[in-house]
Amino acid sequence: MKSLRRLSSLLPLLLLTLTSPLALAQEKAPESMNIIQTILHGGPLIVMIWICILGTSITMMTFIIQLFIVLRDEQLAPTALVESLSTTIQAGNYQEAWEICRANKAYIAQVLKGALERLGRGKDAVETALIEHGIREGQMLKTKNSYLSVIGVIAPMIGLLGTVIGMMGAFAVLGASGVADPRTLALRIGEVLMATASGLFIAIPAFIFYYYFRNRATIVLVNADDKLNRLIEDIPFEELAGVTIGENFAPGAGAPGGSQGSRKVSMALTTNCPVCNGAIQAGQNPCPHCNATLDWA
Repeated sequence: MKSLRRLSSLLPLLLLTLTSPLALAQEKAPESMNIIQTILHGGPLIVMIWICILGTSITMMTFIIQLFIVLRDEQLAPTALVESLSTTIQAGNYQEAWEICRANKAYIAQVLKGALERLGRGKDAVETALIEHGIREGQMLKTKNSYLSVIGVIAPMIGLLGTVIGMMGAFAVLGASGVADPRTLALRIGEVLMATASGLFIAIPAFIFYYYFRNRATIVLVNADDKLNRLIEDIPFEELAGVTIGENFAPGAGAPGGSQGSRKVSMALTTNCPVCNGAIQAGQNPCPHCNATLDWA
Protein backbone atom coordinates (compact mmCIF):
# COMPACT_ATOMS: atom_id res chain seq x y z
CA MET A 1 0.00 0.00 0.00
CA LYS A 2 2.87 2.34 0.85
CA SER A 3 4.58 1.53 -2.46
CA LEU A 4 1.37 2.36 -4.31
CA ARG A 5 1.13 5.72 -2.56
CA ARG A 6 4.76 6.45 -3.40
CA LEU A 7 4.14 5.56 -7.05
CA SER A 8 1.08 7.83 -7.21
CA SER A 9 3.03 10.67 -5.69
CA LEU A 10 5.83 10.22 -8.25
CA LEU A 11 3.46 10.11 -11.25
CA PRO A 12 3.07 13.89 -11.65
CA LEU A 13 6.83 14.24 -11.35
CA LEU A 14 7.30 11.62 -14.07
CA LEU A 15 4.94 13.46 -16.42
CA LEU A 16 6.70 16.73 -15.79
CA THR A 17 10.06 15.07 -16.44
CA LEU A 18 8.85 13.63 -19.77
CA THR A 19 7.64 17.02 -20.92
CA SER A 20 10.92 18.53 -19.69
CA PRO A 21 9.53 21.75 -18.21
CA LEU A 22 11.78 21.85 -15.15
CA ALA A 23 14.86 21.19 -17.24
CA LEU A 24 13.87 24.11 -19.47
CA ALA A 25 12.84 26.42 -16.68
CA GLN A 26 16.26 27.90 -16.24
CA GLU A 27 16.89 28.09 -20.00
CA LYS A 28 16.10 31.16 -21.93
CA ALA A 29 13.57 30.68 -24.70
CA PRO A 30 15.04 31.16 -28.15
CA GLU A 31 14.35 34.42 -29.86
CA SER A 32 12.53 32.61 -32.68
CA MET A 33 11.58 28.98 -33.20
CA ASN A 34 9.78 27.30 -36.07
CA ILE A 35 6.89 24.88 -35.59
CA ILE A 36 9.05 21.75 -35.62
CA GLN A 37 11.43 23.20 -33.03
CA THR A 38 8.50 24.27 -30.87
CA ILE A 39 7.03 20.76 -30.99
CA LEU A 40 10.33 19.10 -30.15
CA HIS A 41 10.83 21.61 -27.36
CA GLY A 42 7.67 20.29 -25.69
CA GLY A 43 9.15 16.90 -24.87
CA PRO A 44 8.26 13.29 -25.79
CA LEU A 45 4.58 13.45 -24.81
CA ILE A 46 3.95 16.56 -26.88
CA VAL A 47 5.73 14.92 -29.82
CA MET A 48 3.51 11.83 -29.49
CA ILE A 49 0.40 13.98 -29.42
CA TRP A 50 1.46 15.76 -32.58
CA ILE A 51 2.10 12.40 -34.26
CA CYS A 52 -1.49 11.41 -33.37
CA ILE A 53 -2.77 14.69 -34.78
CA LEU A 54 -0.82 14.18 -38.01
CA GLY A 55 -2.10 10.61 -38.37
CA THR A 56 -5.68 11.76 -37.76
CA SER A 57 -5.41 14.45 -40.43
CA ILE A 58 -4.02 11.97 -42.99
CA THR A 59 -6.84 9.52 -42.20
CA MET A 60 -9.42 12.27 -42.60
CA MET A 61 -8.07 13.29 -46.01
CA THR A 62 -8.05 9.65 -47.14
CA PHE A 63 -11.72 9.19 -46.26
CA ILE A 64 -12.67 12.47 -47.92
CA ILE A 65 -10.97 11.51 -51.19
CA GLN A 66 -12.55 8.03 -51.15
CA LEU A 67 -16.03 9.45 -50.53
CA PHE A 68 -15.65 11.95 -53.37
CA ILE A 69 -14.87 9.00 -55.67
CA VAL A 70 -17.52 6.58 -54.38
CA LEU A 71 -20.54 8.84 -53.85
CA ARG A 72 -21.22 9.58 -57.51
CA ASP A 73 -24.18 8.60 -59.70
CA GLU A 74 -21.89 7.05 -62.28
CA GLN A 75 -20.14 4.99 -59.61
CA LEU A 76 -23.32 3.59 -58.04
CA ALA A 77 -25.25 3.12 -61.29
CA PRO A 78 -22.96 3.23 -64.35
CA THR A 79 -24.82 4.21 -67.50
CA ALA A 80 -23.44 1.32 -69.56
CA LEU A 81 -24.43 -1.19 -66.88
CA VAL A 82 -27.97 0.19 -66.59
CA GLU A 83 -28.44 0.04 -70.38
CA SER A 84 -27.13 -3.54 -70.51
CA LEU A 85 -29.43 -4.67 -67.70
CA SER A 86 -32.40 -2.89 -69.23
CA THR A 87 -31.88 -4.60 -72.60
CA THR A 88 -31.42 -8.01 -70.99
CA ILE A 89 -34.48 -7.72 -68.73
CA GLN A 90 -36.70 -6.45 -71.54
CA ALA A 91 -35.66 -9.51 -73.58
CA GLY A 92 -36.81 -11.72 -70.72
CA ASN A 93 -33.36 -13.17 -70.09
CA TYR A 94 -33.34 -12.76 -66.30
CA GLN A 95 -30.66 -15.35 -65.65
CA GLU A 96 -28.25 -13.45 -67.88
CA ALA A 97 -29.14 -10.25 -66.01
CA TRP A 98 -28.29 -12.03 -62.76
CA GLU A 99 -24.94 -13.11 -64.23
CA ILE A 100 -24.20 -9.51 -65.22
CA CYS A 101 -24.99 -8.33 -61.70
CA ARG A 102 -22.80 -11.02 -60.15
CA ALA A 103 -19.84 -9.91 -62.27
CA ASN A 104 -20.25 -6.25 -61.29
CA LYS A 105 -19.64 -4.70 -57.84
CA ALA A 106 -21.63 -1.51 -58.41
CA TYR A 107 -24.41 -0.67 -55.96
CA ILE A 108 -27.20 -1.12 -58.50
CA ALA A 109 -25.85 -4.54 -59.58
CA GLN A 110 -25.58 -5.91 -56.04
CA VAL A 111 -29.10 -4.78 -55.11
CA LEU A 112 -30.70 -6.05 -58.34
CA LYS A 113 -28.88 -9.37 -57.99
CA GLY A 114 -30.62 -10.05 -54.68
CA ALA A 115 -33.98 -8.99 -56.10
CA LEU A 116 -33.69 -11.24 -59.16
CA GLU A 117 -33.07 -14.24 -56.92
CA ARG A 118 -36.64 -13.77 -55.58
CA LEU A 119 -38.20 -13.25 -59.00
CA GLY A 120 -40.30 -16.40 -58.83
CA ARG A 121 -41.94 -15.36 -55.56
CA GLY A 122 -43.83 -12.42 -56.98
CA LYS A 123 -43.67 -8.65 -57.16
CA ASP A 124 -43.94 -8.05 -53.41
CA ALA A 125 -40.98 -10.32 -52.69
CA VAL A 126 -38.87 -8.58 -55.33
CA GLU A 127 -39.69 -5.11 -53.99
CA THR A 128 -38.93 -6.25 -50.44
CA ALA A 129 -35.58 -7.61 -51.64
CA LEU A 130 -34.79 -4.27 -53.27
CA ILE A 131 -35.42 -2.49 -49.97
CA GLU A 132 -33.44 -4.99 -47.88
CA HIS A 133 -30.39 -5.13 -50.15
CA GLY A 134 -30.57 -1.38 -50.75
CA ILE A 135 -30.38 -0.69 -47.01
CA ARG A 136 -27.48 -3.12 -46.60
CA GLU A 137 -25.43 -1.80 -49.51
CA GLY A 138 -26.25 1.82 -48.61
CA GLN A 139 -25.12 1.28 -45.03
CA MET A 140 -21.80 -0.08 -46.28
CA LEU A 141 -21.34 3.07 -48.36
CA LYS A 142 -22.10 5.29 -45.37
CA THR A 143 -19.64 3.54 -43.05
CA LYS A 144 -16.62 5.56 -44.17
CA ASN A 145 -18.58 8.77 -43.70
CA SER A 146 -19.33 7.87 -40.07
CA TYR A 147 -15.58 7.73 -39.47
CA LEU A 148 -15.40 11.44 -40.31
CA SER A 149 -17.78 12.10 -37.42
CA VAL A 150 -15.55 10.04 -35.12
CA ILE A 151 -12.51 12.04 -36.22
CA GLY A 152 -14.41 15.26 -35.59
CA VAL A 153 -15.00 14.16 -31.99
CA ILE A 154 -11.57 12.70 -31.27
CA ALA A 155 -9.40 15.45 -32.78
CA PRO A 156 -10.36 18.16 -30.24
CA MET A 157 -9.81 15.66 -27.41
CA ILE A 158 -6.28 15.00 -28.67
CA GLY A 159 -5.72 18.75 -28.83
CA LEU A 160 -7.13 19.11 -25.31
CA LEU A 161 -4.69 16.50 -24.05
CA GLY A 162 -1.85 18.51 -25.53
CA THR A 163 -3.33 21.62 -23.88
CA VAL A 164 -3.35 20.01 -20.44
CA ILE A 165 0.21 18.74 -20.77
CA GLY A 166 1.36 22.11 -22.09
CA MET A 167 -0.29 23.93 -19.19
CA MET A 168 1.49 21.61 -16.77
CA GLY A 169 4.77 22.64 -18.34
CA ALA A 170 3.81 26.32 -18.31
CA PHE A 171 2.96 26.27 -14.60
CA ALA A 172 6.15 24.34 -13.87
CA VAL A 173 8.15 27.06 -15.60
CA LEU A 174 6.21 29.73 -13.72
CA GLY A 175 6.81 27.96 -10.42
CA ALA A 176 10.52 27.51 -11.06
CA SER A 177 11.44 30.96 -12.39
CA GLY A 178 8.43 33.13 -11.56
CA VAL A 179 7.90 36.01 -13.97
CA ALA A 180 11.59 36.62 -14.35
CA ASP A 181 11.69 34.54 -17.55
CA PRO A 182 8.57 35.48 -19.55
CA ARG A 183 9.95 34.18 -22.85
CA THR A 184 10.08 30.56 -21.67
CA LEU A 185 6.61 30.89 -20.19
CA ALA A 186 5.33 32.35 -23.45
CA LEU A 187 6.87 29.44 -25.34
CA ARG A 188 5.01 26.92 -23.17
CA ILE A 189 1.73 28.79 -23.61
CA GLY A 190 2.37 28.82 -27.37
CA GLU A 191 2.62 25.04 -27.32
CA VAL A 192 -0.73 24.90 -25.54
CA LEU A 193 -2.40 27.11 -28.14
CA MET A 194 -0.89 25.15 -31.04
CA ALA A 195 -2.23 21.85 -29.71
CA THR A 196 -5.70 23.31 -29.22
CA ALA A 197 -5.75 24.96 -32.63
CA SER A 198 -4.55 21.82 -34.41
CA GLY A 199 -7.36 19.74 -32.91
CA LEU A 200 -9.96 22.28 -34.03
CA PHE A 201 -8.28 22.61 -37.42
CA ILE A 202 -8.98 18.90 -38.02
CA ALA A 203 -12.39 18.70 -36.31
CA ILE A 204 -14.04 21.58 -38.19
CA PRO A 205 -13.49 20.27 -41.76
CA ALA A 206 -14.23 16.71 -40.58
CA PHE A 207 -17.71 17.75 -39.45
CA ILE A 208 -18.28 19.90 -42.54
CA PHE A 209 -17.48 17.00 -44.88
CA TYR A 210 -19.41 14.56 -42.70
CA TYR A 211 -22.67 16.47 -43.17
CA TYR A 212 -21.90 17.14 -46.84
CA PHE A 213 -21.31 13.45 -47.63
CA ARG A 214 -24.30 12.38 -45.54
CA ASN A 215 -26.58 14.49 -47.71
CA ARG A 216 -24.69 13.49 -50.86
CA ALA A 217 -25.14 9.80 -50.03
CA THR A 218 -28.89 10.29 -49.68
CA ILE A 219 -29.12 11.96 -53.10
CA VAL A 220 -27.07 9.39 -55.04
CA LEU A 221 -28.82 6.45 -53.35
CA VAL A 222 -32.26 7.87 -54.23
CA ASN A 223 -31.16 8.27 -57.87
CA ALA A 224 -29.81 4.70 -57.99
CA ASP A 225 -32.99 3.29 -56.40
CA ASP A 226 -35.09 5.15 -58.97
CA LYS A 227 -33.15 3.44 -61.77
CA LEU A 228 -33.66 0.07 -60.07
CA ASN A 229 -37.42 0.59 -59.90
CA ARG A 230 -37.53 1.46 -63.61
CA LEU A 231 -35.63 -1.74 -64.44
CA ILE A 232 -38.20 -4.01 -62.81
CA GLU A 233 -41.42 -2.12 -63.52
CA ASP A 234 -42.23 -4.04 -66.74
CA ILE A 235 -41.35 -7.54 -65.53
CA PRO A 236 -44.34 -9.93 -65.94
CA PHE A 237 -44.25 -11.33 -62.42
CA GLU A 238 -47.39 -13.47 -62.88
CA GLU A 239 -45.80 -15.40 -65.74
CA LEU A 240 -42.64 -16.08 -63.75
CA ALA A 241 -44.17 -17.80 -60.74
CA GLY A 242 -41.88 -20.59 -59.55
CA VAL A 243 -38.86 -19.57 -61.62
CA THR A 244 -35.48 -19.87 -59.89
CA ILE A 245 -32.85 -17.30 -60.80
CA GLY A 246 -29.29 -17.58 -59.55
CA GLU A 247 -26.91 -20.42 -58.89
CA ASN A 248 -29.62 -23.07 -59.31
CA PHE A 249 -31.39 -21.66 -62.34
CA ALA A 250 -34.67 -23.37 -63.27
CA PRO A 251 -37.58 -22.08 -65.42
CA GLY A 252 -40.18 -23.27 -62.88
CA ALA A 253 -43.46 -25.07 -63.31
CA GLY A 254 -45.52 -21.92 -63.70
CA ALA A 255 -42.97 -20.01 -65.74
CA PRO A 256 -42.91 -19.80 -69.55
CA GLY A 257 -41.06 -22.88 -70.73
CA GLY A 258 -41.95 -24.87 -67.58
CA SER A 259 -43.46 -28.33 -67.44
CA GLN A 260 -47.03 -26.94 -67.18
CA GLY A 261 -46.83 -24.17 -69.75
CA SER A 262 -45.32 -23.28 -73.10
CA ARG A 263 -44.56 -20.15 -75.10
CA LYS A 264 -45.76 -19.78 -78.71
CA VAL A 265 -42.87 -19.19 -81.10
CA SER A 266 -43.01 -18.11 -84.73
CA MET A 267 -42.16 -20.80 -87.30
CA ALA A 268 -39.35 -18.74 -88.83
CA LEU A 269 -36.25 -20.52 -90.11
CA THR A 270 -34.22 -19.39 -87.09
CA THR A 271 -35.34 -17.49 -84.04
CA ASN A 272 -34.53 -16.98 -80.36
CA CYS A 273 -35.92 -18.86 -77.40
CA PRO A 274 -38.34 -16.60 -75.48
CA VAL A 275 -37.05 -18.00 -72.17
CA CYS A 276 -33.27 -17.84 -72.48
CA ASN A 277 -32.96 -15.82 -75.73
CA GLY A 278 -30.70 -18.48 -77.22
CA ALA A 279 -30.64 -19.10 -80.99
CA ILE A 280 -32.70 -22.15 -82.05
CA GLN A 281 -33.96 -23.77 -85.27
CA ALA A 282 -37.62 -23.53 -86.22
CA GLY A 283 -39.62 -26.42 -84.77
CA GLN A 284 -36.85 -27.47 -82.38
CA ASN A 285 -38.27 -28.68 -79.07
CA PRO A 286 -37.29 -28.46 -76.27
CA CYS A 287 -34.88 -25.54 -76.29
CA PRO A 288 -31.33 -26.96 -76.32
CA HIS A 289 -30.13 -24.12 -74.09
CA CYS A 290 -32.65 -24.10 -71.22
CA ASN A 291 -34.76 -27.23 -71.94
CA ALA A 292 -37.93 -25.13 -72.05
CA THR A 293 -40.95 -26.63 -73.87
CA LEU A 294 -41.96 -24.39 -76.80
CA ASP A 295 -45.31 -24.21 -78.61
CA TRP A 296 -44.44 -23.53 -82.23
CA ALA A 297 -47.10 -21.54 -84.10
